[in-house]
Amino acid sequence: MPIDPSARIAPTARVHPKAVIGPQVEIGDFVIVDEDVSIGRATRIEPYVWVKRWTTLGEENEISAGTILGTDPLDKNFRGDRSYLRIGNRNKIREHFTLSRGTAPESETRMGDGNYVMTSGHIAHNAVIGNHTVIASSALVAGYVLVEDGAFISGGVAIHQYSKVGCYAMVGGLTKVNLDVPPYFRYAGEYVTPFGLNTVGLRRAGFSAGDMRVLKNAYRILYRSGLKLVEALRRIEVEFPGEHPKHLVEFIRGSKRGIARARA
Repeated sequence: MPIDPSARIAPTARVHPKAVIGPQVEIGDFVIVDEDVSIGRATRIEPYVWVKRWTTLGEENEISAGTILGTDPLDKNFRGDRSYLRIGNRNKIREHFTLSRGTAPESETRMGDGNYVMTSGHIAHNAVIGNHTVIASSALVAGYVLVEDGAFISGGVAIHQYSKVGCYAMVGGLTKVNLDVPPYFRYAGEYVTPFGLNTVGLRRAGFSAGDMRVLKNAYRILYRSGLKLVEALRRIEVEFPGEHPKHLVEFIRGSKRGIARARA
């Protein structure tokens, strides 16, 4: 049976008979759930949400009022083909947020587990959001953006298409992100500028004092030593062989847009 008998669906909601609604799901008043939608166990959907076609929600998600999931991409190249929005487990998506599905046929926009997405913003087509991120109110995440695990995107941040935000990076409010943002550090300013280690975020994530000391030294080499980027990365690689410096170096070497750099 597509709709589990333990699901609670408000009488004013409109749920397509071909939608798959899992056990203990709660669907509020005036919600619309299209066909080819799957909603996992114990997910709660508040009133006036629209879950559009080819959207998959995992378990224990909380979707607040006025949110639209699986919108057509805001992309002139979109031709109406089937594509997907796939959302994992235990995410909170607050009021009046929109998430688009992919542009190309059979492509997808993805969100992992445990993310907290605040109000009145947008995650665009083919973006990939990792796990346990925070995306604050009025943030705009453009197409093909990658946000790695544990990143914190503050209110009003605008992330340019194809940009990457590294794990446990923190981007301050109203910042324009038009370059890749290496992991573990803090960034702010009208244009994205590094301002040191994301100490609070790393401590909350359980990083040890030793890990943070190493990353602080890596930051100094990257942004304060005056070395060319190739030389700075080689020095970090030689002096700090651990897991987190390795990811930092790999992230930067893999950047196609270039990374945020200190401003003169």
